[in-house]
Amino acid sequence: MIETAALPTPAALIFNGWTVVTSQAFATPPAAPVPHLLASECGRLEMLALDHEHLNPDVSALLLAELDRAILHEADALPPATVTMHAEVEYLDESSGLRRTVQLVYPSEADVARGRISILTPVAAGLIGLTIGDRIAWPDRQGRDHMLRITRVAPAGMEGSSCRSG
Repeated sequence: MIETAALPTPAALIFNGWTVVTSQAFATPPAAPVPHLLASECGRLEMLALDHEHLNPDVSALLLAELDRAILHEADALPPATVTMHAEVEYLDESSGLRRTVQLVYPSEADVARGRISILTPVAAGLIGLTIGDRIAWPDRQGRDHMLRITRVAPAGMEGSSCRSG
């Protein structure tokens, strides 16, 4: 008898009429906080995820899933200390104790050495739209879940002056 390794079963996510196929199923934990997004950013993020689906289907699916769950707001109605594009966010990886500060940016602006991470990374796709104190279980690039908690947010253009939780 020949034994064969089980191949990952592709998963499909339907988002606004588009079918996005990924190499594995990603499910947002049911207790995950609902993201709050700027209406002005949502369309650009959706197009970005769809445009990059062929290059990185897993992260595109993660981002599209978060966009699909999000509550959209105008800038003056966004909850305080919400992670938006270009915001600086500090989070604690409760799984490892690691604390990181990053800025969420578009792919062309990414510079990991300066802490500027592309929205097309798993962690950025998970952080967008969250607020201080929110916790999410989120996969790294190897598919391992980490419990992340937002501890500080400096709105876009306000790096250095921020809201912080204890």
